[in-house]
Amino acid sequence: MNRDLENLASRSAPAVFVLLWSTGFIGTKYALSGAAPLTYLAIRMAVVVVLMALIVAIWRPKWPSLPGIGHSIVAAILVHGFYLGGTAVAIAHSVPVGLSALIPGLQPILTSTIANRWLGERVTWPQWIGLGLGLVGVVLILHGRPMTGEVGWGWLASGVSLVSITLGALYQKRFCGNIDWRSGNLVQYIAVVVFFAIGSLLFEDGSVDWSLEFVLAVAWLAVVLSIGSIGVLYWLIRHRGATQVASFFYLVPAVTALMAFVLFGERLDLLSIFGIAVCAMAVLLVNRR
Repeated sequence: MNRDLENLASRSAPAVFVLLWSTGFIGTKYALSGAAPLTYLAIRMAVVVVLMALIVAIWRPKWPSLPGIGHSIVAAILVHGFYLGGTAVAIAHSVPVGLSALIPGLQPILTSTIANRWLGERVTWPQWIGLGLGLVGVVLILHGRPMTGEVGWGWLASGVSLVSITLGALYQKRFCGNIDWRSGNLVQYIAVVVFFAIGSLLFEDGSVDWSLEFVLAVAWLAVVLSIGSIGVLYWLIRHRGATQVASFFYLVPAVTALMAFVLFGERLDLLSIFGIAVCAMAVLLVNRR
């Protein structure tokens, strides 16, 4: 029975991750209606720290060593700090949600290139073909979308997000794989609360509109994204190759495009739908045993 549950979890984890991760872009757009990017993220991460502290207090997991704490802080600044901060700043500068989803759409190529050298993972030719096919699918999904927003800051923030989530996932796999996810995540979230709080004090006025929309968005992002999707991501990183995990990010622009179409009326034409199908084929090719 336990084996059946483990197999079910292994097969469903990628789909759960993609669905949850995609809602992050949508939730961020709602949350930014009540606070500036770094201020909203500081509040979100403070909520997560409280929740993770309760989990740690109940289960009492083993704490990481001093080097493990240091590695967890570095991974936190990359995976949570610069990635989430860059994405939020990009959306705050009017970069459309669908275009913001292009960031993880580009990640698999960069991840595979680095993993091939840094982690010693062998990326096969069918996987390289799948990665290239996924990139084509992302371009099809996002073709013709308006490049609106304050291009300089918005796209600089997007580029920082792309590099940081790529390096962060690889760093997590190499240096944090043996750290208990509960204590490790608590250390990581404490680190990013400090990171975002300092950023908010330095660059923003700290004002917050505690509307129902803002509160619900922060609650969703704190519980479902920062605990749920990050937990699934780190589980996938432990149990699969970096290239395979990165390939799941190809589906994020597709799912985000569908959500943005329903919620915000962002364009979704036949070519975009074809791009979604291409992304799905790419993920199957990369993960084919």
